[in-house]
Amino acid sequence: MTEPLSHAVLPVSVRRAAGKAARSRLPRSALGQWREAAPRPDPVEILVETSRHRIPDLLAIRWGRMAVSPFTFLRGAAAVMARDLGKGADSGLRVQACGDCHLMNFGAFATPEGNAVFDINDFDETLPAPFEWDILRLAASIAVAAMDGGRPRRAAADIVRAAVVAYRSRMGELAIQTPLEVWHDRIDIGDALVGQALPKLRNLAVRGAAEARHPDPVDPNFPRLAENDGGIWRFKDIPPLVRHFDGGRDDVHDLDTRAAFAAYRRCLQDDHRLLLDRYALADVAFKVVGVGSVGTFCAVGLFLTADGAPLILQVKEASASVLAPYAGASRYANQGRRVVAGQKVIQGASDPFLGWTEDGVGGRHFYVRRLKDRALASLGELMERKALPDYAALCGRTLARAHARSGDAAAIAGYLGKGEAFDEAVAGFAARYAERTERDHAALVAAIRTGRLAAVAA
Repeated sequence: MTEPLSHAVLPVSVRRAAGKAARSRLPRSALGQWREAAPRPDPVEILVETSRHRIPDLLAIRWGRMAVSPFTFLRGAAAVMARDLGKGADSGLRVQACGDCHLMNFGAFATPEGNAVFDINDFDETLPAPFEWDILRLAASIAVAAMDGGRPRRAAADIVRAAVVAYRSRMGELAIQTPLEVWHDRIDIGDALVGQALPKLRNLAVRGAAEARHPDPVDPNFPRLAENDGGIWRFKDIPPLVRHFDGGRDDVHDLDTRAAFAAYRRCLQDDHRLLLDRYALADVAFKVVGVGSVGTFCAVGLFLTADGAPLILQVKEASASVLAPYAGASRYANQGRRVVAGQKVIQGASDPFLGWTEDGVGGRHFYVRRLKDRALASLGELMERKALPDYAALCGRTLARAHARSGDAAAIAGYLGKGEAFDEAVAGFAARYAERTERDHAALVAAIRTGRLAAVAA
């Protein structure tokens, strides 16, 4: 079982030297020379096998979304890449890894204090693991996204290098900071976009920061997802993406979501439980989310005060991390608790409603959080499409801060070095893995075309 991460009480210089010594375990040049371990299973079979716990009726949506492009394939194929990375040597320098560190799992959101920040925002696969697994997945996603956007391979490699340089440079800065300075470091979205050439991005950042400081008195997802039915607020049915349960229970998973929300309440801190108790659960609906998460059980709960003020929470199924077969099992028996604990370590500011629960029937695990604010989230999506070089560098800087919170920043900085060896190695890996992803995506498309898998667009 994976042990909690810890730091040796040693000077920065000693820890940096230990990180440099880790190059003998995994030379930086070896990253750029990556070759898939042979024999490599059929990637489609890996996806099918790791989707057996998912809701069968939704798998066609999952395959349809993944088939759109090599980038959407990569987003849904965390299990495939985990195997590719986990079968090789590693640096031994462990952090609380995101586990699914691709471009679209970063984004902007408002902190409880009313600040608009940029951070990692998906933790379904989080687990203590070698630091390089996250940076390699991020780099691969940058290369694939760049080529999907029509950029030539050389330009894609330049963007990857910019992200890795940002990661390496920021890790070097964090290595000499105090633990408290690292822990309280955050990336303000307005500061991050200073000098941004695109007016639309600047304007969105300014508006997002203002809305975070002066939040709307209602939930940002309300009433977009809800409707007033005879004086009663309920979620809108948008099948197959949003639908109500029969009799309050899911006809596939037989989950009593109301009981699950009640159990979740007990895991909250006293102050957050007091805040939740100001609201009462008014409605529950099933909701399909994301690309990689399609087919896992996800519900949304609409909570209201007596005066109709809304709060929307999401309850999402948590299975063992795709990293577990290679990095070791989580120390937490409840996989939802694994997600929550990882998020609180990685993020600079976490949701006060973050918690975990279980179904009490099938032994399945879940975590609970506020539903994402799509208005702020769209800022990251726009940056990815319109300003990929800047966005990639911002992701690299953000990942360094996330890793420094749990890992040994000095040791990682020692491994990375001050030259370009690590940058070039990761850029080489990203190019190779982008080619691998294109072939894997083609295999999925062929499986759909031949009828091996059914797919729909949704």
